[in-house]
Amino acid sequence: MTRPLVILVTGEPVAPARAARGSFFDMIRRAVGDAYAGGWRELDAKGDGPFPVSGELSGVIVTGSSASVTERAPWILRTEAWLAALVRDGTPVFGICFGHQLLGQALGGLVAQNPLGRQMGTLEAEITGEDPVLDPDARPFSVNTTHRDVVQRLPEGARVLGRTEKDPHAFVRFGPKVFGVQGHPEFDAVTMRAYVESRRAILEGEGFDVDAMLAGVHDALPGRSVLSRFVREHVRDA
Repeated sequence: MTRPLVILVTGEPVAPARAARGSFFDMIRRAVGDAYAGGWRELDAKGDGPFPVSGELSGVIVTGSSASVTERAPWILRTEAWLAALVRDGTPVFGICFGHQLLGQALGGLVAQNPLGRQMGTLEAEITGEDPVLDPDARPFSVNTTHRDVVQRLPEGARVLGRTEKDPHAFVRFGPKVFGVQGHPEFDAVTMRAYVESRRAILEGEGFDVDAMLAGVHDALPGRSVLSRFVREHVRDA
């Protein structure tokens, strides 16, 4: 019997993005593509049922969310405890944005609102370390991102592999099979533009040139490849 790759859903896309590209579950499966041929399971982080144990799954991908890890809500604390247990058991875990922050906090780091402010749109990241999850030939290394919080203090043993202008911890290997990215590898240009447009009033209020931001949006294929490369490298369905 094969063990599924679990997508732990911690939130929903903004409505225009969902209408165009589906749920986070849909987007992530599309981004993983042919890197994984096994079964999938969608799991609601806010549900009441028990989480599966390590032997029941082949890996976990944790989605983004409009929630903040700093809220310390009961479902967030419960999810952090589960993720920490999976990591101890050697289960592959990949965190996206909020999921990246959950991993950082769960493993002993600290998440806080970024004092440098919001990051949004298609950005160029600086890759500072070598790793099979990062395409060595992809330069410039573009990523699609939207966030205000960051992993401000890393847990012990974490290794930074890339950064953006406002986030020194944008790509982090938290363990041998545990990786987090502050960006959104599941976002293509359509999704990223939908997010920017949905935040237009907020962005303009913070002094961003929204039209210039939209003009710079693209599929950010280097950042997108991180997800499929992680799955190909670490996830086995049996």
